[in-house]
Amino acid sequence: MDKDEFSRKTLTAPAPFADESSCQCQAPHEKLTVAQARLGTPVDRPVRVYADGIFDLFHSGHARALMQAKTLFPNSYLLVGVCSDDLTHKFKGFTVMNEAERYEALRHCRYVDEVIRDAPWTLTPEFLEKHKIDFVAHDDIPYSSAGSDDVYKHIKEAGMFVPTQRTEGISTSDIITRIVRDYDVYARRNLQRGYTAKELNVSFINEKKYRFQNQVDKMKEKVKNVEERSKEFVNRVEEKSHDLIQKWEEKSREFIGNFLELFGPDGAWKQMFQERSSRMLQALSPKQSPVSSPTRSRSPSRSPSPTFSWLPNKTSPPSSPKAASASISSMSEGDEDEK
Repeated sequence: MDKDEFSRKTLTAPAPFADESSCQCQAPHEKLTVAQARLGTPVDRPVRVYADGIFDLFHSGHARALMQAKTLFPNSYLLVGVCSDDLTHKFKGFTVMNEAERYEALRHCRYVDEVIRDAPWTLTPEFLEKHKIDFVAHDDIPYSSAGSDDVYKHIKEAGMFVPTQRTEGISTSDIITRIVRDYDVYARRNLQRGYTAKELNVSFINEKKYRFQNQVDKMKEKVKNVEERSKEFVNRVEEKSHDLIQKWEEKSREFIGNFLELFGPDGAWKQMFQERSSRMLQALSPKQSPVSSPTRSRSPSRSPSPTFSWLPNKTSPPSSPKAASASISSMSEGDEDEK
């Protein structure tokens, strides 16, 4: 199987276990220096890099360390050794994940080409020769364990050690510390999710306490939700009232402007009232008669009006009673003559 074919396979399937894999290094295994490996030699095979560890609660710090080991050289093949539960519990302590879970976690990391189960705590020449390992990758901090000040001391002396950098702020111990520090929170969380007090190793009294605290938290959450909804309602009312006030002010200005246009000192209503008043005055006041009327011409067909001789002449009144009686007697004589 060539390199390109194997790379495609590892990206679409979990990395194989060393004891089940047919990917064996068939080329002659000659010792390489770091300088030679960085130049991409030899050309007939990849540089075989080994990294080991416990990898409990596999996290980004583990993945970054493996990424560095994989990219140390232009052409590399990364083998990852994972220690068993027995060795880990003996030399380091109890783990959260068992060995099978830790093996599977490593198989699904994209940088891993092969997983070696039940890896040794201290690397022996026989182990290095069996797996044709060229270099061992690990952080440069001395790892004191199993009665040794540094279990990688002999690897460093042989010129096979290549250092990687630790990722600050993340480690398995840090994660466990967070869980222990907030133990009550996670115990209550799992009780809510359906785990029993027996599964959580929680006493009867603590179980009741946690369940009561969960109820209190639910009530607090409800009150908080009500407060938030109330605040939202108040904010909406304030926004609407502000809009209403603004619209009311605009309408008020418009109403006052229209009122002044109609009823102001120079308003249209005053002009209209004056026009109507003048019209009413003209209608109620009579027109003056002309001083002299034109003389009508008499029609020739009409006869002149008869003269009434009996009408008394417009003369001056009699100056004395005798004259008045004389005029009356003369009028009576005239009447008799006419008869």
